[in-house]
Amino acid sequence: MSGHSKWHTTKRHKAVIDAKRGKVFSVLAKEISLAARAGGGSPETNVRLRTLMDKARAANMPSDNIKRAVQKGTGEIPGVVYEEITYEGYAPGGVGIIVENHDR
Repeated sequence: MSGHSKWHTTKRHKAVIDAKRGKVFSVLAKEISLAARAGGGSPETNVRLRTLMDKARAANMPSDNIKRAVQKGTGEIPGVVYEEITYEGYAPGGVGIIVENHDR
């Protein structure tokens, strides 16, 4: 038992879980902002936004974070502006390629 504590193991386990949740929350917040910017901040009229909000709730994302992401997308809160860009082209051999980029 020397050198081992239950709290140390729990702390490491929680850190891994929190890091994974943080990544998921960041991706969902970015997508929600893009959807709110493209179709408006009302989930009743914006189907993409409503779907992403349901997905965020299923991932246990706090409602404050969802609300803040919608406000950033509609421009109520200043912040990073994300734009959705689609590139189309042809690879060697005539293969068509479509690349969607969600950058700022």
